[in-house]
Amino acid sequence: MTEAGRERSTGLRYGWTTGACATAATTAAYTALLTGEFPDPVRIDLPQDKHPSFALATERLEAGAATVGVVKDAGDDPDVTHGALVSVRVTHGEPGSGVLFRAGEGVGTVTKPGLPLAVGEPAINPMPRQFVREHVAAVAARHDGTGDVVVEVSVE
Repeated sequence: MTEAGRERSTGLRYGWTTGACATAATTAAYTALLTGEFPDPVRIDLPQDKHPSFALATERLEAGAATVGVVKDAGDDPDVTHGALVSVRVTHGEPGSGVLFRAGEGVGTVTKPGLPLAVGEPAINPMPRQFVREHVAAVAARHDGTGDVVVEVSVE
């Protein structure tokens, strides 16, 4: 990652959220699914005019699917997922389905009401879901895709 590691005025290193890593992995995987090529590093757009680039740790392209892994750098945040491999597998979805999320290994599912997600949905928070949808739409627009995809997120 090109910007992780920069020091803030507090002396602490910046890092990235699991959602930012999943967004980057999704962007690279969907690009590869449509073009056959993985952008490495892959750049994403975040709030506050941030545009970090992420190196791909793993990449796999197979018939109808692309998988990308990004190693999470949480900076100096005491995050249990620091150093984890955030992997995303993208496949084509049914026409008109939009972006569907699936929980892979290491990602839970909502089991009780009370969260801003339906019971049974993967435990991927609303903001990362929004970022993933926005980046899928941007990749689809650039490469004549439909934007109808299944995004399976894993954290190892």
